[in-house]
Parts: sequence; structure tokens; C-alpha cells
Amino acid sequence: MAKKIRIIGVPVDLGQKQRGVDLGPGALRYADISARLAGLGYEVEDVGNIQVPVRDVLTGERDQNYLPSILKVCELLYQAGRKAIEEDCIPIFMGGDHSLAIGSIGGVTHHQAAGVIWIDAHGDFNTHETTLTGNIHGMCLASLLGLGANGLVDVGRRGAKLQPADVVMIGIRELDPQEKLRLRSSGIAVYTMRDIDERGIGQVAREALAKLSRLSRLHVSLDLDGLDPIEVPGVGTTSPGGLTYREAQLLMEIIADTGQVTSLDIVEINPILDYRNKTAQVAVELAASLFGKSIM
Repeated sequence: MAKKIRIIGVPVDLGQKQRGVDLGPGALRYADISARLAGLGYEVEDVGNIQVPVRDVLTGERDQNYLPSILKVCELLYQAGRKAIEEDCIPIFMGGDHSLAIGSIGGVTHHQAAGVIWIDAHGDFNTHETTLTGNIHGMCLASLLGLGANGLVDVGRRGAKLQPADVVMIGIRELDPQEKLRLRSSGIAVYTMRDIDERGIGQVAREALAKLSRLSRLHVSLDLDGLDPIEVPGVGTTSPGGLTYREAQLLMEIIADTGQVTSLDIVEINPILDYRNKTAQVAVELAASLFGKSIM
């Protein structure tokens, strides 16, 4: 019986100020993500998009950085993620900005812990006290670890959804000053681009997986800005000096070898800034590698 993948679109652009990431789910569908995964032997179900308010009508929330609506979206996502796992599906959450991970990761860990591989240029480890921008997509990982505003921390169920030892971060290269200090003392395994440059992505990937080996399930949270903008020009917050296409592919292939991937976020694709949907096409190929595409 084929494994079942459930695709959930999350057109949320409320967690940051750059417009356009709400178009990400459509770009991934245009790049034929369903057909690509079905070709690998999966039964693919696309359930459409989670309901997200249009940012332009939320003028009363602007001073709160759209927190009330982000909380509602993340609550819906929490339940969608929980339901997918209960029904033995592999949910793929297609964003939208990275704030969605508060709901997606919360939901897929409702019954059982999972190791999280966080691929990103940024730490997303700010709180309202440390943020320089107020953008909630820069607070999502901190919230999942129980740090920050109660509303964000308590989405779906009260308190932290992850422990520091449950998380490895790969591709980090741009941190705010207070965020850097807090990450250093957090207990999270952080692999920066310097680590990858010096040791190679293969060694970093295997070491990262070893740190999560006590957990039987893996969630990959893939922010496309983890790759170099030369590879993926259409992302919400660019940062030069990221992963090459082949480094990202190898990382996905090594994670796939575990056979333990049970959920995936694909976030921060911005088609407005892209060139002929290149970024979504790269994301689809990376997802295919994560779910078993091989060269031989």
C-alpha cells in the first residue's frame, strides 16, 4: 500500500513585511509538486489552502504585527497537522512565511516527539523582547521551545512543543545580536555555513542526524533562504553565502536515507521576486529527494 502524502497550502504573509510569500503554495503547485511525489510511488492528496485573512483588511492588527490572525492560522495548522499524523499521512505544509511552523510542528508533535531539522539562513529565535523588526516569522523557533509571548507558545497545547535536544539547525549565517547570544546558550545544535564550508555538508548532515537518533520521527522545516540566492532568487528574506543546490540535494538525500521523515514545511518562497518560478522548482526537487528520489 502506497504511503500517503497530504499537501496543505498555507498562504500566510503576516509574519514579515515583504509581500508575496502568500503566493508560494500556488507556485509549488504550478511546479507540479503533487505529480513529482506521485511519481515516486506516493498517494498524494492536496486538501487546498488553510484559510488566511487578507493582510490588507487587517489594518487594526498592524500595530500588533498581525499577531491575532497569525495565532488563528497556526491553530488551524496545528489541528491539520495533528489530524494528518493521526490518519497516517505525511503532511507537507506549503507556505507562506515561517511563522506557520508554530502550528505545523506543534500539530505533528501532539502525540509523539519528533526531531526537527531546521534549514534556514536565520535563527528565528527572537522574542518580542529581543526582535529588531517585530516580525513574528523571526520568533517561531523560540516560540516552539516555550520562549516568548504566551499566545505563540500556547498554540494548540500549552507550553513548549520542542526541547533543545530535539532540534538541529543547518545553514545559519545571519543572526541578530541578542539572538546570537541566546542561541549559544540554548542547547540547540547549530551548524553555520562556516561549519559546512570547513567540514562539508555530508559530515554535518550525518552528525546532525546522530544528535536526533533517539527520536523515531523527523520533521524538516525548509526555509528556501537557507540556499544561496543565486540558486533561489525568489525568497522572502535573502542572505548571500548559503547552501548550493548540490549541498541542499545531498542534505535531503542523507535525511531520506533514514526513512524517518514524517512531515515537511516548505516556506518563504516569493514568486514576485523570482525568475520563471525557479525557486519553487528547486523546492519541488528538494522535496522529491527528501521522499526518495535517487540518482541510481
